[in-house]
Amino acid sequence: MSKALRFAPAVKELRLHLCQKSTTSAGVRQFIEKFYVNLKQQNPATPILIRECSNVNPTLWTRYEYGIEKQIPLTGMNAEQVFNAVENLTTKTIPNTENRLPK
Repeated sequence: MSKALRFAPAVKELRLHLCQKSTTSAGVRQFIEKFYVNLKQQNPATPILIRECSNVNPTLWTRYEYGIEKQIPLTGMNAEQVFNAVENLTTKTIPNTENRLPK
């Protein structure tokens, strides 16, 4: 059974960047297989984007309201660690505003 995770209302988009073949992205690929369907079912209005590119370092990007973005490198993490990173960035309200885009 996959874990349930509801995103905070401030979360507007989740992006996962990964390589299709590298061992550093293996945990992200496992995370997608194990948790993506349940995440999307729990958060149907929030875009969850999966970006694959050769030789890219796996990274989690979360975009909040007001254009604020946060990222966490996922290099070498397993599926559970990736889930914890997603949980860390999506269950809290807006992080500090130092990365806010100008209006």
